[in-house]
Order: sequence, then structure tokens, then C-alpha cells
Amino acid sequence: MFTLQKVENHARRGVFETVHGTIQTPFFMNVGTAGAIKGGVSSLDLASLKCQVELCNTYHLHLRPGDKIVRQMGGLHKFINWHKPILTDSGGFQVFSLAKLRRIREEGVYFQSHIDGRRIFMGPEESMQIQSNLGSTIAMAFDECVENPSPLEYVQNSCARTTRWLERCQVEMARLNNLDTTLNSHQLLFGINQGGTFDAIRISHMREIAAMGLDGYAIGGLAVGEPTEVMYHIIEQIEPFMPKEKPRYLMGVGTPSNIIEGVARGIDMFDCIIPSRNARHGTIFTWDGILHITNADYETNAQPLDSKCDCPVCRNFSRAYIRHLFKAKEQLAGRLAVTHNLYFYNTLLEKIRDALDDGTFAHFQNEYSERLAAKI
Repeated sequence: MFTLQKVENHARRGVFETVHGTIQTPFFMNVGTAGAIKGGVSSLDLASLKCQVELCNTYHLHLRPGDKIVRQMGGLHKFINWHKPILTDSGGFQVFSLAKLRRIREEGVYFQSHIDGRRIFMGPEESMQIQSNLGSTIAMAFDECVENPSPLEYVQNSCARTTRWLERCQVEMARLNNLDTTLNSHQLLFGINQGGTFDAIRISHMREIAAMGLDGYAIGGLAVGEPTEVMYHIIEQIEPFMPKEKPRYLMGVGTPSNIIEGVARGIDMFDCIIPSRNARHGTIFTWDGILHITNADYETNAQPLDSKCDCPVCRNFSRAYIRHLFKAKEQLAGRLAVTHNLYFYNTLLEKIRDALDDGTFAHFQNEYSERLAAKI
């Protein structure tokens, strides 16, 4: 399922085989929260933007259109017309960040929908059932994502409960995959490491879940407000205890520089809303750094967004035109900017893989980690 081909220091190059296709690692997942990339980019567009995996959101799809409707329509792959791998998160992060009046109990979480206020319950079994109805390639375990910082005792208790929930997820996933009516009987289950910013709790929790023989392992609860250097430190503490023969996923990360530094610390998988969200507000990622296309400097600039990029946008449109679209509040502005940023991110991971193949990743890191974070 996962083959580690090469290691350069801690950076890893591999191949991840799934029922919906083979993924070259490390890779970035394009975030289609409700089954679509915000900014008017469809699954057909993603195929031309080098996307390998789309990430969809369990919580949002459960609320609308409803996971049972998606199942009735043939599953998420058919529903959104994307036939490569899909990862669905468990809904845990959204329950804790979006839901109103939530109550955490051992059986799960009682909460009110952020859309219409209706009362909902979600526990480990319910999360697995929803993701099974969606038929995704990879399902994430139901966990609690605590705020940073949180009190030591609360984080300890939360981690212990997350482990118990993971055990229940594993049992329920096995049951669902053995049903004759299951859409994807090869659905994979990833566990999530939690522990806030406490090294000892993070390590202990990673040891516990690593022993459970899951299909992959994620690091959750980072990039939620803590300093970047703290995030890097936590990854470095956990990495020695993550199974080497399983894919490793850093959830919700991040900037191009974060991704390069994450790869350098042994991470294989990333996702983030940054490329699409920032694009919709005129922030463009380029090989020379970050530019804000609405600045007056670009009013008569005939250059493409990035002269080093060969995406469909850079091949056909100027900075001046795209700036005009933003100023005129045309929807096309967001679509073109999102298209470029997603292509840039997927190309970044492609170049990282090439550097790992060539044994030159350390040079790539030195050249691009700071450059891609600079503002033009």
C-alpha cells in the first residue's frame, strides 16, 4: 500500500497505492470542502492542475446535502465526478471550531449546526458511518482538536478520550468494510495524534496509536495559532515515533515554506485552504515570493502572474487584467487566481519529489523555503 522509496535526512519519497489510484508522495491535497473548490474550480479543472488527491469535509457534507443523499447518488467520487483518491476528514475539527453549544461526552459530541441550529450528535461510530456513506478513499478517525494553549490536565484527558474514540473507529470501520452493501470496502483509516504543545503527551499518544496498526497517521491540532517554530518543534519530537512504513499527514498545513519544512521533517501529506482562500482575496504565490495583485503597481503590468509558471492563467492573462477583474469584482478574478495558486502548490510538491529523486532536496530547501515566504 505504501512504499518508501528514498530518504534524504528525514525527508521521504514514496508511492502510496490505493483503490482509487496511485499517489506519488509527498503530496498536497486540494481542499474541496463541500465537494467543490471555492473559487469556481471544478473536479475537471483539478485534473489539469496536477492534483492527485481531493479533500472533502465530513461535517459539511453531512449537513448538506447529507451523506445518505451522496450515497444514493453513487458515492462522493461519482457525485463530484472525481475518480482519483479522496480523503474525508472526520468532522471533529469542524465540530469544535464551528458548532454552537457543543457538549463533549464519552459517547461523542452533542452540538448545534452552525447553519440552522438543529441539534446533532456525532461520535466515532457516526463519523465512520458518514464517511462510509461518502465512500472516500481515506477516512480520518474522530478526535478532539484542543485549542493551543490548553491546560495540561485537560489535554491529557482529551488525548486519552481520543485514543478510546480511535479504538471505536477502528472497530466500526472494520464492520462497515465487511458489509456487502458498503460502497468502498477498501476504505482506509488514519489515526490522528493530538497533545497540544506538550512534548511528553504528544510522544506518548503517538506511541499508543502507532501500536494500533492503522493505515496511516496524522498530526492534528497544529497550525491553530501557535508560533511556527513551535509547530516545527512538535513535528520533530513526534517523527521518530511515527511508523516509517505508513504515510504521515500534517493536517491543515500550510504555506509553501511550511510544506518544504514539513517535508524536511518527515511529512508525506499536506492540506490547507490557504492557496484558494488567499487567491480569492488577491494573494498570489509565485516562485519569487508572494504578491498582492490588487496593488496599484500592477495596473498596467503586462507580465503574467508568474513568469516562471506555465499554468493556464499565466499562459493567457496579464497581471493588469487580473487586477482589473478584482477591482471590478468579477467572479472570474477568483477563479483565475485560485487556478494559479493550486497549480503552483501542486507544482511545488512535484518539484520537491523531483529534488528527492535527485538527492538535492537540501539544496531545494535552502533555495526556496525563505524565498517563497517573501513578499514581492
